[in-house]
Amino acid sequence: MNFMEKLTNATRKNQSLVCVGLDPDPNLMPENISVLAFNKAIVDATAHLVCAYKPNLAFYEAMGREGMEALEQTVKYIPNDIPVICDGKRGDIGNTARAYARAIFDRLGCDATTVNPYLGFDSVEPFIQYKDKGVFVLCRTSNAGALDFQSLRCESESGTRPLFELVALKASQWNVNGNIGLVVGATYPDELKVTRNNHPDMPLLIPGIGAQGGDLEITIRYGVDAKGEKAIINSSRQIIYASKGKDFAEAAGKAALSLRDEINHYRSHL
Repeated sequence: MNFMEKLTNATRKNQSLVCVGLDPDPNLMPENISVLAFNKAIVDATAHLVCAYKPNLAFYEAMGREGMEALEQTVKYIPNDIPVICDGKRGDIGNTARAYARAIFDRLGCDATTVNPYLGFDSVEPFIQYKDKGVFVLCRTSNAGALDFQSLRCESESGTRPLFELVALKASQWNVNGNIGLVVGATYPDELKVTRNNHPDMPLLIPGIGAQGGDLEITIRYGVDAKGEKAIINSSRQIIYASKGKDFAEAAGKAALSLRDEINHYRSHL
């Protein structure tokens, strides 16, 4: 089963567009618990409520060998029918990109990853060649600094257009294996709407809900496809740090359930 099939199946089985970001921060986690135990508890509490999990490599790399071992074990622990999106935002020249792809797909066993397209096609191609894996191209990210480059107007064959639109267009042209999606932040709803209108069938990984302040109702209205799917709504801190006490897993489950149900409410009114 490839990534797109796994995503669709998990979305429908769990009636969910929720993606839980597994970003362990020792400063926010409950005391006296290992990263692996923390992640396992979160997964146990939320696996029936999500369409995907998204561990961000930085949090694990910062902990050295212990962190990377915890990440490997976490990926193995997540149920096989739920896709794992490795958030590494990799992007480099071809031979280096091939090594990144092997590390994420072959060694870690993740189902999808995020990539930075700034270096162009040859930096993304090694990931795309894994036809059963998902590749999410950074397009319009949720951070404030995204304005520095992503909104710049650039000359193209179709006239002057913002850079993020040209990135999305290139990604759609590269999508010969049907395994490419786009990262578009909920904090920029107008750009989200444009991207979905221009690319109605591509999956969108949408950060920016919760701590970053994205509007959920507008995100659902603008982000889903014609079937009310293919929008992966990521939430990290709002869910995994819903409590710092012994009830952290229970609190995470309640937060994920609340988010899923709120999303489905808006989906039902489309």
